[in-house]
Amino acid sequence: MTFPGTRAAIVTIDLHRGHLDPTVATMPLAPDAARRIVEANRSFLAAARGLGAPIIHLLTRYRTSAEALANPFWASRADTSDSRGNVAFHQVEPSEGIELMPGILDPDHDSVIDTKKRYDCFVGTDLGFVLDVAGVDTLLLTGVNTNSCVLTTAAVASTRDYSVVVVSDCVDSMDGAEFHHAALECIERAFGWVMSSGEALEVIGSTVAPSRGP
Repeated sequence: MTFPGTRAAIVTIDLHRGHLDPTVATMPLAPDAARRIVEANRSFLAAARGLGAPIIHLLTRYRTSAEALANPFWASRADTSDSRGNVAFHQVEPSEGIELMPGILDPDHDSVIDTKKRYDCFVGTDLGFVLDVAGVDTLLLTGVNTNSCVLTTAAVASTRDYSVVVVSDCVDSMDGAEFHHAALECIERAFGWVMSSGEALEVIGSTVAPSRGP
């Protein structure tokens, strides 16, 4: 597989209980979708660790509701039936929702950045610094939601001149299949590559020289 990258890292986005654990989720995916994406990510990440690829988990965390409600669009959805209607208490400390789903994190290999507050995984976090230190030029994105955080991060990473891959079977959306597929089409048309986990592992193992973990 020909690919214009030399050093890859996996960035997972919001694989936390606040989206994926129906017992505590405040912005849940459909149960079948949640189970599917957790299992897909567990398998993909385990295989990627075996190839030596660094893995960085981005988690949304707010100290107070005001940090989320400062966004005027989100504030307009608070306390409504919208999928973002729980924005005033989604991922607000203290919250079990902030925790990664079981089986996602390997603390001996992975890194965690839990200062994400907007769809863009770069804004307000040190993700760019971590990637620069590791010499990464290629990002493989997994997580939720395809049509918000994954799409936005793919677009921003592209403008920063990273090679961007979205791992199609390791992303999904609380807004449903239509928005999930539309986001993948948008990414593939304008911002990066959309690949299955098997294809993405080929990028890591065959074409892209994996770096040491950040």
